[in-house]
Amino acid sequence: MNAPEKQEDAIAKTVGIEEPIAYLTSEYPAPSHTFIRREIVQLRNVGLNILSYSIRKPVSGLDSPPDVEAQNETYYVLGQGIGTYFTAHIGALFRSPVRYLKTLSKALRHRVPGAKALLWSLFHFAESITLAAQLKKDRVAHLHNHFANSAATVGMLAADFNRIPWSLTLHGISETDYPAGLLLAEKVAAAKFVACVSWFGRAQAMRICEPSQWDKFHTVRCGIALDELPLTTEAPPGGITKDAPRQIICVARLSSEKGLPGLLKAFASLRKRGQNIELSLLGDGPEQSLIAEECKKLDLDPFVNFLGRKSEAETLAAIARADILVLPSFMEGLPVVLMEAMALGVPVVASRIAGVPELVDDGVNGLLFHPADWNGLESALADSLTQETRTKAMVLEAKETINRYFDIEIAVSPLPQLFSNAIAKHRRSEFSADGQGEPA
Repeated sequence: MNAPEKQEDAIAKTVGIEEPIAYLTSEYPAPSHTFIRREIVQLRNVGLNILSYSIRKPVSGLDSPPDVEAQNETYYVLGQGIGTYFTAHIGALFRSPVRYLKTLSKALRHRVPGAKALLWSLFHFAESITLAAQLKKDRVAHLHNHFANSAATVGMLAADFNRIPWSLTLHGISETDYPAGLLLAEKVAAAKFVACVSWFGRAQAMRICEPSQWDKFHTVRCGIALDELPLTTEAPPGGITKDAPRQIICVARLSSEKGLPGLLKAFASLRKRGQNIELSLLGDGPEQSLIAEECKKLDLDPFVNFLGRKSEAETLAAIARADILVLPSFMEGLPVVLMEAMALGVPVVASRIAGVPELVDDGVNGLLFHPADWNGLESALADSLTQETRTKAMVLEAKETINRYFDIEIAVSPLPQLFSNAIAKHRRSEFSADGQGEPA
């Protein structure tokens, strides 16, 4: 599956990209968004010059060497002093006053109703002009955002001011729901293309936009770096004994959309039926105390482990040690943690929502249940625990699915051509304008 090096080096030349392409997110790097870092690394591997930008620095310490390296090479908009902001705005105002005021007007209009949103639109404007100055200094030819959030608003404004093409990757329902969904149609109209990690997410975005915009949408999967996965599972301290409990793991933010109280209900029922099992919850979030209280109510304290948030390497190792990975969510995009478990040979059980069925084929490479159907979840977990031959066959098929479609090299392969097409189309448009307007 790995493309030959000569083939990789030729990709960027083939699509004609020489200038830098900028990637912008709200917070980069982030432990829950390692797929963005993988995407950037892979695009660099095929010859693209990707520069990383972020609105703010990571809010928590980074313990992964790749994340530390990514932070050191990233430009942070909010990490600049007041002098940088002042210089950027004065320079923009004097160099391109009409465009400066048009960008301010666009920032004030591109917001949800309310006084707070009005104030935030001024912040977005201030950040966008500062970012635009750095993009111009770095000679960036194209700006790409992940997630249709406030950082995408800043990116859209900065690209518009600099007269460079802009694009966007959409991940999940949160970007089509309020408040982001109210502004999504305008963002799509401004974008040269919109990458969607799932067909489901693509359809949800298309229902918000005019049919004239539908050609902009492309399905571009998230992917995982197979060579970064643990080679073997690690045995727990003391080794594995015959009477050791089977290990179920859930890697998720401890928040309401993850359906964790329902998982506890199904888990408690399985234990009452005699299953010797333990559950580990890896992650943190606002619902941790509520979930802990549910454990007490169901007498599960001795059998549920709260592992907290872990590094990427620690998370992968914990998944590799598990007997089953479960994801009982009410809302998802295309969960990378499912890809990781499938690649590691760990059976997966997940709710049948959003892009999950595009990854997990029920009964073929994993098991699905209807969201909020806790009896269905219990049944799927019981099947994975007891039907050993079937489970082994699904594990083998799951590995093949990841190898065929979700290796990072395959997943990002549409992007170089999309960037090239966007840059070329933008330049033709600029040329046809015959130099009208203010200088860039």
